[in-house]
Formats: sequence, structure tokens, C-alpha cells
Amino acid sequence: MAETNLNKLVEEFSQGAHGNTDYYKDTVFILGATNECFAPLGFILKSSDELTLTSLQKEGYVLESLELIDVTEFKPWFEGQFSRKLTRKAQREISILHHPDNKMIFDTIETINRCYETLRSTRIMLNSEKLPTQVGEWYCKCIFGLKQKKSSSQRGFDFYFGDKRVEVKVHWGDVSSPKGVKLRKSLVELSDYTVVIYVGMNLMIREICFLDSDYVIRKFSGKGHTLFLKDSEMASYFFNRSDKHYNKVINKSALLRFCNPTFAMKIADKLNA
Repeated sequence: MAETNLNKLVEEFSQGAHGNTDYYKDTVFILGATNECFAPLGFILKSSDELTLTSLQKEGYVLESLELIDVTEFKPWFEGQFSRKLTRKAQREISILHHPDNKMIFDTIETINRCYETLRSTRIMLNSEKLPTQVGEWYCKCIFGLKQKKSSSQRGFDFYFGDKRVEVKVHWGDVSSPKGVKLRKSLVELSDYTVVIYVGMNLMIREICFLDSDYVIRKFSGKGHTLFLKDSEMASYFFNRSDKHYNKVINKSALLRFCNPTFAMKIADKLNA
């Protein structure tokens, strides 16, 4: 279904109150054309036999935890629609499904990269890992349809692929450290999958490795609470060589759009096979 038709359904739902329904129990709400229009995913699915959460993600929709994104309009919309308070407990469980402007994001990343190059060449910026980490995590949400949920620990948010917990590690740089990508062993042990996404200095994806966490614990050595995943040991599992986890890719177009040309050429044929 085209985005415009979906937005019409969202607008239709927002036009009237629904206090006598159970839609307030939904944990996924779709953001429409404006920040004032939402609809429960359950309503959208009942309105069309063709739509599923996966099909929407394939079209570019991304799940974001309500606590992670700034959509202040949702709470008054919710309370007005359902004539009930939006509790703190409910907020922690709710995710917003929205369709980001990928062209604008791509253009912005190119602009940021140019600014980074200027700041690096003038020795103003020596370390700026936080933004690349957030960009890499967003790539994973887009490509694999990961859902973020508020963590019970101090780390902030956890990632989930369906009901499977995922440890996401973003490596920023055009080359990997000889020591390998460093992971906290305890976090890998708590997860079902481990995704290492390699983001180049230009903020584009240069490689991805999707692994079962049990395998990571068995295969890779470490010291104390740390694991080191070396390229030489992981090479056969990189996306450019192995298609074992291509079935985990929800949004193929996002993957091809945000990876660098070299990586795109290596995976395009296998990804679309």
C-alpha cells in the first residue's frame, strides 16, 4: 500500500475518539503525515489484508521507542483519543512506526562527512564517536527492522529482532584495529544475536557481520570481561562473503542506499537473488 493511502487511514482514525475500544492497549502506533496524526497498528492491519509490520518495514518504515524519539504530540493525542491517562509504564512499552525521509538523511550524512573532514584536517575534532555510533545503530534499525526498548540496566536501550535480543556494536573507521572489535562479554551473553556494523569515516556502511551470540562466545577469545573479534577470524561471516543471514534483512533498499559503493557492488546480486 502506498504511503499516501496509509496516511489516509491514519488520518481517518485520528478524526474521531475511540475511548470505547481496546486500541489503547496496542504497543505500536503509526505516525501519519503530521505529528498530530497517529493510529494503532492493530487498526491498520484490520483495515487491510495485505499489510503486516514486516511489509511496512520493507517499504522503509522504522520502529522507534516512544521514549527515544521526540514526539511530544503523542501523549495529548493518546489521552484525547482514548479518554485515559498515558501511564509511565505504558510509555515504556510503546513504539512509533514512522517513514523517515531517506533522501534527506542521505544528503545530511554527506554534509556531515564534509564538515567532519574539515574539522579533522584543521585538527579541531579529535574524537567524535557518539554520532557515528548512533548513525550505525539507526542503520541496523532500518535494515533489520530492530526494535529498541528501554533497558532495565544503565545502558539505555536494548535492541530486539522479533523477540530475540540483539547486541549491536558499531565500529567507526576505514580500517579495523589489529586487536579486533571489542565487545563486552556480559552483553553478548545476554543476547541471541550479535551484529557488528562497520561504518566508514564517511559515515557509510563498509561491512556488516551478523552472528549468533552463542557462536561468538565459543569462537572468540578475550580477556576478563572483554571479547575481541578480529577481521581475520570473522572474514568468512562478513556480508560480502556469506549470505547466511541475508534473510534477516528487512529493508534491502536501505542497506544498498547507505553502504559505500564497493560494499554495494559485492552484495547487490546476492541480496536480490
